[in-house]
Amino acid sequence: MNPAKLLYKPIGLVTGVLAGVVAGQAFRGAWKRINTDEEPPKPLDEDRRWPEVLVASALEGATFAVIRAAVERGGATAFRRSTGVWPG
Repeated sequence: MNPAKLLYKPIGLVTGVLAGVVAGQAFRGAWKRINTDEEPPKPLDEDRRWPEVLVASALEGATFAVIRAAVERGGATAFRRSTGVWPG
């Protein structure tokens, strides 16, 4: 394996964690726009209805996936610009 690709492993881990933090904040912000009264429902919230739990879960999953992909792709692009090597 190329040494530059090995160098990217810890960078990828750190950007992955940061992407998770940003995605969590983005999801909570989006949920507040949808439902300003309450926090996002958790699957085991007994007093929340199925549709609300499923919509929240779908929004959360989409938010995490899009932000993670954008951060990973941006990190890989920046890495290639710096090293000339694509990390994938």
